[in-house]
Amino acid sequence: MTRHAPVLAARGVTRRFGRVTALADATLEVHGGRVTCLLGDNGAGKSTLIKVLAGVHPPTEGRVEVDGRPVAFASPRDAQRHGIAVVYQDLAVIPLMSVWRNFFLGREPTVGRGPLRRLDTAGCRAATREALDAFAIRIDDVDRPLGTLSGGERQSVAIARAVHAGARALILDEPTAALGVRQSGLVLEHIRRVRDAGVGVLLVTHNPKDALAAGDAFVVLRQGRVVAAEAAPAGMGLARLVELMSGGGPQS
Repeated sequence: MTRHAPVLAARGVTRRFGRVTALADATLEVHGGRVTCLLGDNGAGKSTLIKVLAGVHPPTEGRVEVDGRPVAFASPRDAQRHGIAVVYQDLAVIPLMSVWRNFFLGREPTVGRGPLRRLDTAGCRAATREALDAFAIRIDDVDRPLGTLSGGERQSVAIARAVHAGARALILDEPTAALGVRQSGLVLEHIRRVRDAGVGVLLVTHNPKDALAAGDAFVVLRQGRVVAAEAAPAGMGLARLVELMSGGGPQS
């Protein structure tokens, strides 16, 4: 790992679909222990950049780096093996299953051998409780169906699940988009805790207020291009973020 290298970076990334250029020469860095906010209106190219970073789409031009080294993800699973996790808006959960079953969905630990091999239910319950407690996520019973939790609680569980699975760079796709003020505040609080645990967070949002509440650095996309990048909150106020996202002001 190169000293001070970002955990995850895009370098001059362009992505084309046929004759359509969805992303043009985009550069972005995600550092451990920091929240980088990727902002832009609908159609700005945020989803395309997420999918390039997560191994869904290869870049047409440019490169993705992990720990300062170029990588070419063969698949999203390959990106996960490099410590890159994405929590999409749909959360990839099963509402009728319990919290702990969702926590280990797709990576269920087992005990025993051969025909006696079975799901380690006790271990899963204990590990889920421990992981949730580590981020002060208050769920009274991990046997509750996930669908009975509030939107903010479900989002927080999905974030904790990704970190528990080994994420070093965590990409959050509009985590507060469908939440009210109180639930949004809860999720932003947990995002800050994840940051303080040393994970690099890429918070993708079109809400500048949420970005200012949690962000350490800001990147603004407009029509597939990075039009602004600031390494500190002091360089970005609410009015400036709104102006850049909506197309006002000079590109920088």
